[in-house]
Amino acid sequence: MMDSKINLLVIDDDDINIFIIKKIVEKTGYNVEMTAKSNGQLAIDHLNNAIKTNATLPQLILVDINMPVLNGWEFIEAFETIACPVKPDIYMLSSSVYENDIEKAKSYKDVNGFISKPLSIDRLIELLKALKV
Repeated sequence: MMDSKINLLVIDDDDINIFIIKKIVEKTGYNVEMTAKSNGQLAIDHLNNAIKTNATLPQLILVDINMPVLNGWEFIEAFETIACPVKPDIYMLSSSVYENDIEKAKSYKDVNGFISKPLSIDRLIELLKALKV
């Protein structure tokens, strides 16, 4: 598959979802380094620290909507205010079936799309293939 490492940031407060995504990542055949944060604030702190220290930034971010501290929408709003030198592909990953959530995701310039949980291996491979790495 691909030799270059892909950095994936998953923002979800559900340990089971994190575990499932990790297993799916392992099955893609891609060289993916996955970081998981349990809320949007921890993810913003992680990104700010990576920017400050010139660490590798994620090329792909999967964000749950419903989380404590900073939810998915609040994360996107906070993300849009930080000076991120890399433009990652960001997808809302949610069990929400509300049409207004899907429409809201389209309203953010930094959000590439909306994915309904559970994430499938085929959909993740599609996302990884679409990255320009």
